[in-house]
Formats: sequence, structure tokens, C-alpha cells
Amino acid sequence: MVGLKPSERPPTTAVKFLGAGTAACFADLLTFPLDTAKVRLQIQGENQVAQAARSAQYRGVLGTILTMVRTEGPRSLYSGLVAGLQRQMSFASIRIGLYDSVKQFYTPKGSDHSSIITRILAGCTTGAMAVTCAQPTDVVKIRFQASMHTGPGSNRKYSGTMDAYRTIAREEGVRGLWKGILPNITRNAIVNCGEMVTYDIIKEKLLDYHLLTDNFPCHFVSAFGAGFCATLVASPVDVVKTRYMNSPPGQYHSPFDCMLKMVTQEGPTAFYKGFTPSFLRLGSWNVVMFVTYEQMKRALMKVQMLRDSPF
Repeated sequence: MVGLKPSERPPTTAVKFLGAGTAACFADLLTFPLDTAKVRLQIQGENQVAQAARSAQYRGVLGTILTMVRTEGPRSLYSGLVAGLQRQMSFASIRIGLYDSVKQFYTPKGSDHSSIITRILAGCTTGAMAVTCAQPTDVVKIRFQASMHTGPGSNRKYSGTMDAYRTIAREEGVRGLWKGILPNITRNAIVNCGEMVTYDIIKEKLLDYHLLTDNFPCHFVSAFGAGFCATLVASPVDVVKTRYMNSPPGQYHSPFDCMLKMVTQEGPTAFYKGFTPSFLRLGSWNVVMFVTYEQMKRALMKVQMLRDSPF
């Protein structure tokens, strides 16, 4: 057995909620540079005039990271981290921590197993709920990641995370903090289904067929498969979401207009810009998050059982 043993009692909703948020923050700390590289690659090409004037051209994951370090300094890789951690504590806690509870809610009484349709419905529900609550943090995170900070003439316009919330609300209205919520709901419903449903099914089959036991190798394989599936199906919506959230007022009339302009100006392959860093980030993020999440649930349940014990 690798890691903590499963608890004798199933984890409570509160334990899942707290464990998911904490595990997601830990995963974000380790994989944030990959997420920043993904954002820079996704927005590259959306304004060709500005791009022609820029000296920094991004080529591949490693090239993007090295270019950012060389032109903006190492700290640029973690630009928007505070908003990212705020996002995970609210976002992951809901979409991951409440997934099992919502799945049970949709499962007919007396049924031993939840169907794929039920799992997909639960994934869509918690994904939409999470986006609705955490959208402002996502907008601010992307604005920081997309902005270049190279001294005089840089496009950095926010002095800090709280200043970004205030500035966006003042200049674009409160609705500006929820900019791109529809493509983000779509994207995260797909991602949540890709992650949670795939992880759920792979883990269940590995245990049912006795291929692995409920420990680290099982969680690792399940999480890796979940990360790949989520990246594959969500990349097009993710690129549109990033472009739309980062755009100045008036550049795109709607997410659909953003999608049409991408197709006409850059071709269909634009929807998979940044796919490699997306997979590297989402795959590694899923592995770190799910492995940590499983251990967090067991650790928190041990603490809770010790508190409840009379001795």
C-alpha cells in the first residue's frame, strides 16, 4: 500500500470540499508556468499588427517559457498566481468536492452504480456551478498571464490582484468580471466531464477488474487518462475563452464572433494553439491534484475520526 490507507468511514462532503480546494492549489503551484505558457501561445496571432511589432515570438512550450524568462524575468511565469489560487479554492472545491454528492443526487434510489449519463450530468452541473462563482478570479488570472511586463511600454495595467478587480469593474462594469462566462461554462463543463467522469470510470474499472488496488499507481493512471481526455475535448473552447476574456472592449461582439474570426483569419488549427502546454499542464495538474486529493481525504478523515473518538 502506497500512502495512507483508505478510511473506514467514507469522506464527508466537507472533507471533499476542503480537500479538493487544497489539492488544486498545490497542483497550481507546481504547474502554473505551463498554464501561463499556454495562455501566451493561445493569444499569439490574435492581433497581427501588434505581434509584428513585438520582439517576443513564442515557439513551443519550452521556447515560450525561456522567452518569457529572458524578456520579462522568471517572476512573469507566476503572473496572476494569487488570482489563480483564489480561483482554485472556490472553483475546484465546488466542481470536484461536490461531484460525488451531486452524482448521488442524480443516481436513482436502489442503484448500485451510476450510469455514464448520470456522471456526465453531475460533471456538467458542478462545472457550471463552479464557473458561476469563480469567474472573476479566472478573468483576472488570464489578464495577468496575458500581459507582458518588459519595462517602459509594457502592457501591464494592474498594480495587483485587488487593483485588477477594481479596475475591471470600474472600466468595464461589474459584468466585465463575468466576461466570457458562457464559453467558460461550456469549457469547464466539458473539462469537468473529461476529468471527473474519466477519472471515475478508469479508477472504477481498475479496481473492479483487480488490475490495481486503491493506492498511488491506480490514482496516477486514472488521473493521467483524465488529463488527456479533458485536454483533447476542451482545447477549442479553451482557446476561444482565453481570447475573449483577454480582448479589449469591442474587439469581439461575442464568443461566437471570436470563434468565427479565429477560423477566418487563422484557420481551424487555431483552436488547438497551445495544445502541448495545455496537455502538459492539465495532465500534470490532474496527476498532482487527484493523487493529493485522495491522500487529503484520507488524512482529513483520520483527523476527524480522532476528534470523534472518546479516547
